[in-house]
Amino acid sequence: MIPVNPNGVGLRSDRGPILIALMLSTSLVAIDSTIIATAVPSIVSSIGGFSEFPWLFSIYLLAQAVTVPVYGKLADLFGRKPVILFGIALFLVGSILCGFAWNMGVLIAFRVVQGLGAGAIQPISITIVGDLYSLQERARVQGYLASVWGISSVVGPTLGGVFSEYISWRWIFFVNIPLCVLAAVMLIRNFSERVERSHPRIDYGGAALLTTGCTLLILGVLEGGQSWPWWSVPGVAILACGALLITGFVLVERRVPEPVLPLWVFSRRLLLTTSLVSAGVGAVVLGLTSYIPTFVQDVLGTGPVVAGFALATLTLGWPVAAAQSGKVYLRIGFRSCALIGSVLVVLGTALLLLLDASSSVGQVAATCFVIGLGMGLVASPTLVASQSSVGWQERGVVTGNNLFCRSIGSALGVAVFGAIANATLGSNHSTLSTGHVSAAALTAATQHVFIGVAVLSVAIAVAVALMPRVGAPDTTGSPSRADLDQQIV
Repeated sequence: MIPVNPNGVGLRSDRGPILIALMLSTSLVAIDSTIIATAVPSIVSSIGGFSEFPWLFSIYLLAQAVTVPVYGKLADLFGRKPVILFGIALFLVGSILCGFAWNMGVLIAFRVVQGLGAGAIQPISITIVGDLYSLQERARVQGYLASVWGISSVVGPTLGGVFSEYISWRWIFFVNIPLCVLAAVMLIRNFSERVERSHPRIDYGGAALLTTGCTLLILGVLEGGQSWPWWSVPGVAILACGALLITGFVLVERRVPEPVLPLWVFSRRLLLTTSLVSAGVGAVVLGLTSYIPTFVQDVLGTGPVVAGFALATLTLGWPVAAAQSGKVYLRIGFRSCALIGSVLVVLGTALLLLLDASSSVGQVAATCFVIGLGMGLVASPTLVASQSSVGWQERGVVTGNNLFCRSIGSALGVAVFGAIANATLGSNHSTLSTGHVSAAALTAATQHVFIGVAVLSVAIAVAVALMPRVGAPDTTGSPSRADLDQQIV
């Protein structure tokens, strides 16, 4: 398969509509990850299932995370266009089904369908950007995609509240219908690629082992200590089975001719370190998005709107820095740019440790903004570095692996930070005896989570420091042979 332009860079006249379609596609995933949060009370009052509603989030995250590398490989085998259109179609079907759900169990099942579609949309959108734009342009364009997440973090909860209060919670899913149709039509009309007809062997066994194994591992970590004790039979068995399946996956991938996740992805120093960075970024971001609103509302005593805007500064700082990171890494290199960003992230998470009940909302917002700036200088350069280290036929796998690691980091981060918060609250005797969570207990719990976030930010900085020093890239984004040799462990 080869792209329309043999250099991998699309014509400027064609790229504008394609970028708009990709931003629209990204907004589907971004808005859907936040819009449902404010609609949960309305959903529960309509169809019941209060005890099961956390699965609306975790099952969607599971389905999305475990399929990302599979879609990345399929995009390298069959082209980007059919895979992303399949993802949009699946997301559309899932949205329609969710809108007609009649009980919580059915809604959770239909969220799986949505998650399976989202697993294709996000990584393939970023892969197409890597195909169409030169190395100098990618950071700016990925800044546009990152801005979609920033806008969605504000628009999503607002739309969820409006639909739930004035129309119906079902419209948080039905609103995806015109967005999916418009994104698909724009891609069909404006994006084309030439595909060399061949007969690739699809690694069905590897895909099944990876998907099932990761599902069990993430499920065990997400639900361990909550749905069942960590050292109970279900707790140990689920994690053990997941580990065995992943081991089987590694053995299979070493032998098949077209592995769904080639092991060389983890044998090159650059790809390994950027994957570790991506996992850390996912964990830090989910930790902040999960506990900053709780801190602002329950400790500082504000409303949900103010809490949302305090967190929004994180996603506002990110695209601002990401859009400018291209100028930085072209001048001083990927590693140096990411090191500057990691220092900002460490500084920002250190400022988190100063927050307490006497802090102001402005202090929280400023802290999140600093972290967002750092993330923009870390996430974009490391992703572009990994994409630029391979050719077109491997870019889908590399991009998918990077986002897969970020999704895994997000899932594990939610579980670990949740365990930290629950352990802190559980140690508070008044909380255990009365069931009431005091402001002092919440302050302690969130501060312990912030300590965990700070430790992870240091780990990100260490991973960035271990990145190889890659020579100055050329205008096509293709590294030299010497640079590639330096990336092998």
